[in-house]
Amino acid sequence: MMKRWQAVKRLLPLLAVFSLLLAGCGREDLSALRPQGPVAEGQYDLMKLSIMIMIVVLIIVFAIAVYVLIKFRRKKGQTGVPEQVEGNFKLEILWTVIPLILVFILAVPTVQKIFAFGDDHYNEKGSVQVKVTSHQYWWEFEYPQYGVKTAQELMMPTGKNIAFELKTADVLHSFWVPSLSGKMDTNPDGTINRFSFSTDKEGVYRGKCAELCGPSHGLMEFKVKAVSPDSFDKWVTAMKAPAVLPKDQALAETFKKSCLSCHAVGDQGGPVAPNLTGIGSRESVAGILLNEGQDGGKPVKENLKTWLEDPQAVKPGNKMPAPKDLGLTDEQIDGIADYLANYKLNY
Repeated sequence: MMKRWQAVKRLLPLLAVFSLLLAGCGREDLSALRPQGPVAEGQYDLMKLSIMIMIVVLIIVFAIAVYVLIKFRRKKGQTGVPEQVEGNFKLEILWTVIPLILVFILAVPTVQKIFAFGDDHYNEKGSVQVKVTSHQYWWEFEYPQYGVKTAQELMMPTGKNIAFELKTADVLHSFWVPSLSGKMDTNPDGTINRFSFSTDKEGVYRGKCAELCGPSHGLMEFKVKAVSPDSFDKWVTAMKAPAVLPKDQALAETFKKSCLSCHAVGDQGGPVAPNLTGIGSRESVAGILLNEGQDGGKPVKENLKTWLEDPQAVKPGNKMPAPKDLGLTDEQIDGIADYLANYKLNY
């Protein structure tokens, strides 16, 4: 027993150091402690309230413990058993009522906010409707009011309620943008979930899949880009413009044959895989290969080539066939990467 305790004492300093180091890990743009919209701010307020209640309880409990240890410690020469208070009716009532009061204090605002944040604003006038479809391992965003569909990057105008309708194309996933809202599942049983959030602050926020969904679950990221309403309207117009295909006719034919059977650009292509319209102006490739302008970001073309040369190395288990397995040469892959890198939208 003594040897075991000595081993534990040796490990405690190491555990303390690791706890301190791990407390500084994580990404600021994936933190629920950095709210950027009213929904996230309300949830953050609930966290602060619960933490304050816990701290108050902790202080009171420790204060009582210290008081009891000092006041009722065994005194010199004391041999008898101290007066016992087990079963004290007043104390029993006291430490039953106090927790109930604290639970009530926390429960009332929690229930209020849960119902408020769960309101269905999908058909509300002024809301921007977005149909979210989760796939292994990417996100599809459709704007039925505007006739636009995109992938991996959710565009939203500031100051407007974004009303989501969520479903999945395969397994259970969970839609989560920590800076803007809590999580919402996309269920494989056909159930469609709805919720909303908004922000008044322009910027780029990261989203994640918060439900274990396969080998690349940890890599199933997406971006939320909040822009001014004017920029959003320009983006919609640019997305609806006719497709711009490679100027090189041979490369254009290769792109049509090998890529547009699944992907879409502009008004051409299929709906099976992520829409590639304007991919050159997005924040990332495949959701996780960050482009220039972000910490650790690389040129768009370099990220596109990394993805096209070996999609399974970037996201294991994804359904994208390797272009080389489709018969594309290195020169053709380089040409397609260059074309997509320069396919940018002005908004």
